[in-house]
Amino acid sequence: MGFHFDTIAERGLKLCDGKRNIKAEIDILLENSTCIIAVEVKSSPKDSDIEHHKKRLAILREHKPEDKRKILGAIAGAVFKKGIKEAILAAGFYVLEQSGDTMDIYIPEGFTPKEW
Repeated sequence: MGFHFDTIAERGLKLCDGKRNIKAEIDILLENSTCIIAVEVKSSPKDSDIEHHKKRLAILREHKPEDKRKILGAIAGAVFKKGIKEAILAAGFYVLEQSGDTMDIYIPEGFTPKEW
């Protein structure tokens, strides 16, 4: 897809408020000079994971108000129940699916990711 990331936070990121209360946790954060991709990792993603990830990305944007980079989202999983990939794509997230020891990116023709 042409992405190259300078920073990969494989252990994620915790977003806290001023009192150090955790507002959101991101599983994997990928960054370069033009974009940030927040990846939520689930063994079997559900509809509720989509809604929670939307909230995480909104909180991430709130924590980076001066940052002009695009913030994108992805949901990674090993097992996808019927219709969940389509729901993830409809929400504007990339779909990352386990395939043996690697991950496949599922992007149908015409897909445009949502930006936060």
